[in-house]
Parts: sequence; C-alpha cells; structure tokens
Amino acid sequence: MKLNVRLFARFFLLAAAPIAALALTAALPAAQAQTLAQAQTQQLERRVPSAGELRLSYAPVVKRVAPAVVNVYAAKVVQNRNPLFDDPIFRHFFGVPGGLGQQVQRSLGSGVIVDPSGLIVTNVHVINGATDIKVALTDKQEFEATVVLEDKRSDLAVLRIKDGRKRFPYLQFANSDALEVGDVVLAVGNPFGVGQTVTQGIVSALARTDVGSSNYQFFIQTDAAINPGNSGGALVDLGGNLVGINNMIISRSGGSQGIGFAIPSNMVKVVVASAESGSHAVKRPWLGATLQAVTADIADSMNLKRPAGALVASVMKDGPAARAGLKPGDLIVSVDGQTVDDTNAFDYRFATKPLGGEAKLAILRNGRELIATVPLQTAPDLPREEITIRSRSPFSGAKIANLSPALADELQLQNVDKGVVILDVDNGSYASNLGFQRGDVIEAVNGEKIAKTRDLDRASRTPSNAWRIVILRHGQKISAVFGG
Repeated sequence: MKLNVRLFARFFLLAAAPIAALALTAALPAAQAQTLAQAQTQQLERRVPSAGELRLSYAPVVKRVAPAVVNVYAAKVVQNRNPLFDDPIFRHFFGVPGGLGQQVQRSLGSGVIVDPSGLIVTNVHVINGATDIKVALTDKQEFEATVVLEDKRSDLAVLRIKDGRKRFPYLQFANSDALEVGDVVLAVGNPFGVGQTVTQGIVSALARTDVGSSNYQFFIQTDAAINPGNSGGALVDLGGNLVGINNMIISRSGGSQGIGFAIPSNMVKVVVASAESGSHAVKRPWLGATLQAVTADIADSMNLKRPAGALVASVMKDGPAARAGLKPGDLIVSVDGQTVDDTNAFDYRFATKPLGGEAKLAILRNGRELIATVPLQTAPDLPREEITIRSRSPFSGAKIANLSPALADELQLQNVDKGVVILDVDNGSYASNLGFQRGDVIEAVNGEKIAKTRDLDRASRTPSNAWRIVILRHGQKISAVFGG
C-alpha cells in the first residue's frame, strides 16, 4: 500500500504542533511558561465568539421606532345602494327601520408620529372620507385625531392627535435620496389588524414608476413583508430614521409576495412642512411647462443613446420655465445634478425642492448641453369661487370653479389655465349619470362661451330642449348633445 508522503508529513506536523508547544513550555522557566500559556488561552478564547457576538438582533432599532408607529382606525357613514331603503312607504309596509338607509364603513391602517406634538403621517386612502378617526399607540392608549391636510396627489395625509398636552414619541426623517439598493430596512405597521408587526428586508429597487395611482410615481421598492393594514406605516433604516411611508403591494393573493412600495421620506417632508405651516394644501414649485416622455423614436431623432429625460412639449407664457429660457423641444436630463430618467423622475425631483430658491436644470438643445436656472415658486392662484349647480340642466350636481394656474397644476391639466372646471360630481346626480368627471373643462354651452362660473350658472338656468356642450378632457375636445 502506497503512502501519500506529503499528506502524511502535513498530518505529522499538525499533530506534533501541540506536543512541541507543550515541550517548549516545559523547557521555559516557570514565569515565562505561565505567560506563554495565558497567551495561548487568550488566543483560543478569541476564536470562540461570545454569546453577545453571536446575537444578531434588530431589537434596539425596534425599541426606538415602535412607540412612534400607531394604528389608525377610520369610520365613515355611507348610503346603502338600494334606493328602496330611502322610500318611507317601502319602510312602512315592509317594516324596514329608517336607519338602514345608512351604514358605517370602517378601515384600518397605520400611521407614523413625526412631531412630538402629535402630528401623524398616513395614507389618504386609509382615512379618505372618514368622519371619525382614532389612533392607538403601542401602549394601548387611544386618542381621537383630526385631519390637518390631505394630499391626494401623493396619497399622503397628515393627522393631529387632539390631546395637545401630551408629548409623543416620534421619528426623524432620513434622506431617502441616500438610500441604495441592498440597504437593510424594517417595515412597521398593523397588518390585517393583528397588532403592531415588524418585518425585515432590503431595498429592492429605487425610483419605481407606473406602479400606483398617485401623481408622483417615484417609489422605494422593498421585499420587507407588507400586507393590508400596513398602509401608512413606517419604513425605517437601521438608524431608526424614517425613509418612507408604506403605501401598497403587488400581489396575486392579496398578501405579501415580497413586492412592496413606500413613498420616499423626502416627499413626506414636503407634505408635513405644508401641514406645519398651517396650509390646507401642499405648496410645491411650479414649472409652467408641460412635459412628455421620450420614446425610442424620439431618442433616435435626437441621437440619444437611450430613451431618457423629460421633453418640454410646451411652455406657458410668463411662467418660471419661460423666464428661465426653456423652449419646446428642450430635453431635461437632470435637476441640480440628479439624473432625470423620465417625466415621473422630473416631477418628483422638482416637487421636493424647497420654495424660494432656484433649481438648475441641465438640458439638451440641438445636441448642446445648457443650464437653465428656474425660480422655485408656486403657481398663481385665485380665490376659489366654488359653486354647485342645482338648476335643472345636465350640470345638476356638479361642483365647479374658475380655473387658475394653481388649480390647473393641482388637477394636472395641460395647456389650459383659464375657464371653468368641474371639481366634483355628486353621486347619483344628473351630471354623474351623464358621465361628467373631475377635471372636465367646460368650454361652451349652446354656443355660448363659458369663461367664468357665473357664465355656466346662468346658462344652466336657461331652459332648453337640447343642450349642446363642448368640454375639454385629457387634452381632447369633446362635443355632446343632451335632451332637455
């Protein structure tokens, strides 16, 4: 039988090492031998991790974050869809109680305290239309809360706890622009109403677009488990700072499948700042221009390596973009050095800039890169002359207002900032049944141009056998005729 000489020699050396160490120790004087033995013992101890070294836990972060995340309970009264319940004769003959014409709908979500005075951030869809809102802390204390501000464009709402004497635990904002894919994050909320729950994951992607219903499509994607009830809860970094507000999931089953989305904290800060200033609407910078996406064909025509950036389609006269020298055909590629991949990225970058300063837009014009300095100011507004049409006409039940640049920006209307716009339509009204929508601009009624709310109010009071109406919807002009 042949021996592997090299293997045998290696085994012999390894086996002989401890014996040689013992022999060396025995040959040394007693004091030196003791010192050497202690050193060898310490070396062995260092190789074996202690229990504390072996323990990996997010508990210190959770202890800091959990008290500032609340459960949000919202309730609203809604009308039953069956109109027979509202008929007193039906109720009399069939013994139906009058109260059955209404019912209470309840929703459950989460929220984050962002100020020690009791200011809470949650999602609009958690408290939308609520007449009664309560929040519960981790220590089981419950408080009533009121709505300070609702910003449907970002799906963010700000609440205030009514007990103003108490100081509450709160979270500080992190800079969400500093996040990187792969960063560890924790999601804290109240999924399915089971109670406060913490899940762990990483940042799966940044700047996700075309995945939600809000105007600002620029989400943080995470694989931390997010389920129904987590909406409005906190997404935090390992420093315990707020990096996002959990907003929604993509799921085939209705439960978490590792694809969740959060609104970046830099957008949340803008909404909170408006609430703290006492405003009932979020103040954001106004560009005064319309943008369009860069398609592959447009990229080829502009000799771009890839379809990226935001293309200026039109510029409003005397607006910030016009004063900065922007022109139709300019391609915006960055905002203050931050890359703009598409129109959604521009909207987010521009909307999160503080008012009162300037933003430097890098643009491509005829193959040359230029810098346009845009002042950061709000869109001009007018006093809201809101009226609801009640006269017998196709507009019965429609709430209307005079357009201003600010209102046009809020409604995301393009190439129009004057006229009369529909703000809302009562459910079940004549206007609702005919299909009128929020954002419809009324241009003419029976050949009469509509410039102010009083024009439409007067036209709707004039009896007519047929109503010829011209509206502008999503940039398209629509003509319709309705019976009188």
